[in-house]
Amino acid sequence: MSDIAWINAALAAARPQAMGALLRYFRDLDLAEEAFQEAALRALSSWPRNGPPRDTAAWLIMVGRNAGIDQTRRRARHVALPEDDAALSDLSDGEAAAAERLDAADYRDDVLRLLFICCHPDLPSTQQIALALRIVSGLSVRQIARAFLVGDSAMEQRITRAKARIAARPVPFEAPGAADRPERLAAVAAMVYLVFNEGYSAGTGEQSARAPLCEEAIRLGRLLLRLFPAEPEVMGLLALMLLQHARRAARFAADGSVILLEEQDRSLWHRPALTEGLALLDKAVRHRRSGPYQIQAAIAALHARAPTASQTDWAQIELLYGGLELQQPSPVVTLNRAVAVSKVKGPEAALAMVEPLAARLDGYFHFHGLRGALLMQLGRSGPAREAFGRAIALASTPAEASHIRQHLDRLQADGPGS
Repeated sequence: MSDIAWINAALAAARPQAMGALLRYFRDLDLAEEAFQEAALRALSSWPRNGPPRDTAAWLIMVGRNAGIDQTRRRARHVALPEDDAALSDLSDGEAAAAERLDAADYRDDVLRLLFICCHPDLPSTQQIALALRIVSGLSVRQIARAFLVGDSAMEQRITRAKARIAARPVPFEAPGAADRPERLAAVAAMVYLVFNEGYSAGTGEQSARAPLCEEAIRLGRLLLRLFPAEPEVMGLLALMLLQHARRAARFAADGSVILLEEQDRSLWHRPALTEGLALLDKAVRHRRSGPYQIQAAIAALHARAPTASQTDWAQIELLYGGLELQQPSPVVTLNRAVAVSKVKGPEAALAMVEPLAARLDGYFHFHGLRGALLMQLGRSGPAREAFGRAIALASTPAEASHIRQHLDRLQADGPGS
């Protein structure tokens, strides 16, 4: 591995802890980010000559803190500062002392604080995701902009607005107490899953830009699990993402069209990810504290464990969606449950569940796609065409539109119907 490669890997791994500690020290998000960037630049200069430090995070925190202090003094007094080589003349003693002060509690609280700041309640979800990818993950503005299919300047403005909102109405820099932590942790988990869905929902043409968001969300999920190793919902979240991401190679055909789950080549599913996800879910279930992520992971696990689509336990999936409806009532959850009902009780029963959702889901692509499919199964071609037409108008990716056109072509081939 080249110097640049291993240094970049070390910086990425240490970034959340170092950024969290610098944020605690300076209580200023911009200054903490500038301090970390300066420490990273000095690492690129120093580490190839001197070798990696004994504790990467401690080194970055110490050097970043000094850089931030220097930056503050420079702004205040405009005084000359020593050259970088002089400032880095002997860091060994300081590094050891800093490492001794970084115990597990400090690490957990610093990273939590950083994650909670990115999940500031005043920020819309798009800004939360962008800020987390920039501050916690260290993705460049260009990388984030490419993932969201917007220009660099637009993404820069989005992140700048997010930071301005935080500065205007700052959240406490202290880690939340035991009473507040579950609610705040739920917000962090939701943000991580939003990052994952931004990548998972990408069509074939966007995969190279947006699919890495799935991997970044999984990395953030692993980070959360290190912070909360006994929290079953965090296990469930990571299991859910692993089980879903394991199907990535089988989800699209060569022409970019969507391959439905029941039609996917299961030999293409990534077995190590499936094995890890299933093991995490089993561990979470043993805690006997069910939650929405665990239930969704359990549904994904039933698909993963079925050797073929025809062997899927749809009755159990329908029961799990019923439990999810109780914990997290949502018309989208009911819509997903209707898919399972169609497999167990037939399209008529499923359509009876779907129709009452029309007012709340009229602008939702998957509502009209499922409704059209159910109508088509019942031989009601006219209403099915109308539903599919509405679905195409709402499609957000070419793959979604292509999938609906296949249904319309099938209806056309079958001829006019009721």
